[in-house]
Amino acid sequence: MTITDPLADMLTRIRNAGNARHKSVDIPGSKLKASLAAVMKNEGYIKNYKFIKDNKQGILRIYLKYDKEDNHVIYGIQRASKPGRRVYVNSKEIKPVLNGLGISVLSTSKGLLTDTQSRKENIGGEILCNIW
Repeated sequence: MTITDPLADMLTRIRNAGNARHKSVDIPGSKLKASLAAVMKNEGYIKNYKFIKDNKQGILRIYLKYDKEDNHVIYGIQRASKPGRRVYVNSKEIKPVLNGLGISVLSTSKGLLTDTQSRKENIGGEILCNIW
């Protein structure tokens, strides 16, 4: 089975695993997905992640985070830029997600950055996804 948008597949797997109250989810690995998982961990949306090497492309295991009432910490996760329609912005065009309650993850020349980091460093790029 060929996946045309691996990043959208990752976000969907995280969303579905959170709704099903799983402790972790396994995703086919890549450097971009590992970088996105690092951003999500730094922002507090997941507990941890681990890249497991195998003889193929590797597996990215993401450990999901829940609050005290056993609700998933990620209320919404949405792919902004798609293979058929890329969304590029400069640093002045980056809008906050839900008035600053969420984050946008951008692919920039300095790697993956959140919307606040991109505005601070005055760097634009491709908006990959929004998380709140």
